[in-house]
Amino acid sequence: MKSPKKILVIRFSSMGDIIYTTPVVRCLKEQVPGCEVHFLTKEQFKYIYEGNPYISKLHLLKPKLKDTIREIKDEQFDMIIDLHNNLRTSIIKLSTQIPSSTYKKDRIRKWLALKFKWTSLFSKDHLVDRYMETLKVLGVKNDNRPIDYYVHKQYQVADFLPPSHQGKFIAFIIGATHFTKRMPNEKIIEICRGIDLPVVLLGGNDVKENAVEISNAVGANVYSTCGLTNLDQSVFIVSQAHKIIGFDTGLTHIAEAFNRPIASVWGGTTPELLGVYPYQVKDSLIVGIELPCRPCSKFGLEQCPLGHFKCMKNIPAEEIVNFSNT
Repeated sequence: MKSPKKILVIRFSSMGDIIYTTPVVRCLKEQVPGCEVHFLTKEQFKYIYEGNPYISKLHLLKPKLKDTIREIKDEQFDMIIDLHNNLRTSIIKLSTQIPSSTYKKDRIRKWLALKFKWTSLFSKDHLVDRYMETLKVLGVKNDNRPIDYYVHKQYQVADFLPPSHQGKFIAFIIGATHFTKRMPNEKIIEICRGIDLPVVLLGGNDVKENAVEISNAVGANVYSTCGLTNLDQSVFIVSQAHKIIGFDTGLTHIAEAFNRPIASVWGGTTPELLGVYPYQVKDSLIVGIELPCRPCSKFGLEQCPLGHFKCMKNIPAEEIVNFSNT
């Protein structure tokens, strides 16, 4: 097809899914001659693309879909790359009649894989590679580079960490939206006690008390920034870490942009089901144990459905400790 001059990429949510769209935008900008690349998302996720040099304009989903549709029509796009594939994006494409290429979600296969634990149905491709399939019609190929994230301000490590933690340190991201994605405090304590380097805990206000308990139990080797830094500042701290430990959560996925060694720890969710294991990271460790009840959900739950939470409680601490100390 004729090369489009103005392309709209759509992905409304969530943090992890949007961060994995950045290679799509980069490849479009670099491989489609003279094109403008615009991105449409929800307002709460605009920070992911703020400062991104590969987009010409960031559009935010309006409360009334008709207003978003009007804005899209006014922009006169040549093509839509739909990476969300839901009812709203279908209405947008139908209303604007702009040529499009759409990400295939494989909803039925994922439901069967989750419901019956048919692991053979799990896709072997990373989410980025599946997103990139939408660009084949344009002859655009994956450049096999890491995801992109641009820290919005210039910071110094001394702005956030005490002198004891300003050299080599391990960033441990202890927050996650859902309980079944988080490791219990006692397991985090066990891991931190075995790590030789200083450890910096990262997370929001929701894990601030957890961090206090962990810090008190381990001692001066652990310093908590939980609830003290915003997301951009937390990303900066992660970018300066020697190595990173994190769960299935947005900050862990964003950390992949800096190509630092990552131990990606999985509980009730699995990277095989979601296709979001560390992407183009030079040194990564995926940690998770096989259980007949796992995965119990696609996005995480507020409690273990069976009450035992073995998927996190039984994770071997020494595997993560050895990764951190080598």
